[in-house]
Amino acid sequence: MIANSLFWIGLVVSLGIGFVYFRDLGDVTQMIIRVKRANMVRAIRHEYTLIGIGLAGAFVAGLMHLGFGAGPAWAFWAGLALVALFYVFPWVYVHLGLRNQMSSARYYPIKEAKDYVAPANSVLVIENNGVARAHPDHQLLRPHLAGNAEGLDGEDVVMTYCAMANLGVGYKPEIKGQRLKLEVLAQHGNNLILRDNATGEPIQHIYGRFDGAGPNDDGMTPWPTFRMSFRGFEKAYPDGQVYLNKPSANPLLRLFDMAMEIAFSSGIVRQHQEAAPIMSNMTHFDDRLPNKTYVWGIDIGEDAVCYTEDFIKAQGNILNTTVGGRDIVFAHHPEYDSTGAWYNDSGSSVKRIDFFGKSDHGQLQRVERLKPGLFWHVWVQFLPHTEINRVSRVARAA
Repeated sequence: MIANSLFWIGLVVSLGIGFVYFRDLGDVTQMIIRVKRANMVRAIRHEYTLIGIGLAGAFVAGLMHLGFGAGPAWAFWAGLALVALFYVFPWVYVHLGLRNQMSSARYYPIKEAKDYVAPANSVLVIENNGVARAHPDHQLLRPHLAGNAEGLDGEDVVMTYCAMANLGVGYKPEIKGQRLKLEVLAQHGNNLILRDNATGEPIQHIYGRFDGAGPNDDGMTPWPTFRMSFRGFEKAYPDGQVYLNKPSANPLLRLFDMAMEIAFSSGIVRQHQEAAPIMSNMTHFDDRLPNKTYVWGIDIGEDAVCYTEDFIKAQGNILNTTVGGRDIVFAHHPEYDSTGAWYNDSGSSVKRIDFFGKSDHGQLQRVERLKPGLFWHVWVQFLPHTEINRVSRVARAA
């Protein structure tokens, strides 16, 4: 009687917790199940506690069945199969399939990268003192994080990437002076949720802050990040380095990675082609722009504005504006296939600015809070108060 009770209790506890773990961190489950953000955050914070309790329940059920003959065989073996699915799949998918390269990324000369990156491919670029690194979207698709001990000319900067949002942001991986141990755990609102493994706390990718922190709270410091074509990168930075996620030398790992790439690629192709988000975990919708419009957004304090590239081009490829009390100039440079934003502290409108920030008012600095070319439906999900193509607040005329 006691053995039977322990068998059923252990099995139910194991399957119940396993289902929650699978639902909240299984990722692909979000294609058919609407996962609440609060549940996902809880699972991220307590992942290994959930796994430990769940597997302990399975151990008790197994001990009672195999050692004392408790419970029917069909229930035990069916339950064991579900336990394997609920616990093994999410853990392998997240921790092995999405293993990041925050500290182990490798960068290659442009000449070598040409074998892997087409001239028209979009790349995410970070630069420091003329040292530039390009990150092709398709190379970042699975690792999500790329950086190494060498740093960006000595600066500890990690490229973070969310394919669901089409968003790449360079961040200095520290908050309040403490270096973070970042890992990709999930996505919600079509944007990554990272975890700092040093504290167990989740971090929303688009914000770079711990969950629950406000816009004026401390977060990771963003590094100026901009998009351009690979051919534009070669033109601007002939000595630049390119991130490549080359296949593993381990044949089993290579096959596993290949399967992951195929699964990821098929989903991301749909995300770019279909109007609706492929994972319907959005809580805010806004039809001011089509969902999959690419926007260049800036948020400073409580203020948020985004621009479409077409709008900037229509202004003669240059636009003066104000965001969060800071004068800013947007510019599109067709020769580099790039749109960027720079702080303008001159007190006058900028009429000319080149790709490197040299303007008719001197050298300007790129805006570190620019989110280049992400999907509109993701930007407005997290910043619903955003304005679009602001023209009412412009820098003071010269």
